[in-house]
Amino acid sequence: MGLVQVATSTVTSATANVTLTGISDDSVYMVTGVGVGVETNIREVNMRITKSGSPQSDSEYDYAFKGLISSGDFTDVSSANQSFIRWDSDLGTGTSEFSNFIMYLYNFNSSSEFSFVTIEEVSVNHAENNIGKAGGFVHTIASASDGVNFQGESSSNLLSGTFTLYKVI
Repeated sequence: MGLVQVATSTVTSATANVTLTGISDDSVYMVTGVGVGVETNIREVNMRITKSGSPQSDSEYDYAFKGLISSGDFTDVSSANQSFIRWDSDLGTGTSEFSNFIMYLYNFNSSSEFSFVTIEEVSVNHAENNIGKAGGFVHTIASASDGVNFQGESSSNLLSGTFTLYKVI
């Protein structure tokens, strides 16, 4: 197994959103986020898939995650019929508060299957807790998707991070 880089974007100052496109065949794709931070304290990173380069804001996202927190807590986050994906890390504005993640994207090029994603994330939140999360989501519209879009929650900008889309070969 190998990876071919398709698209990348590095955020070094306040940016409203990042879009990575280039999914063009039935391969599995992978997205990584490294050092992802937000501009406003106690905010999330939200994600949507793209079709023809445009983020889809319909209410067709279903997701579920299990979280393990260094404070000893466990969390279950799930929701259906949402207009975006949020994996609930409560990032902050401190220098050590960030998220790193790997996502695998399935069925994105198919016009007859739902787009499906699995996610693994590690982060440090605003309370300086280490968090590990695993889960996934599905976009319940059977049409081809060509990428992903990330943005901060509630009008918070993305402040840092490198986002990269790879084709798995």
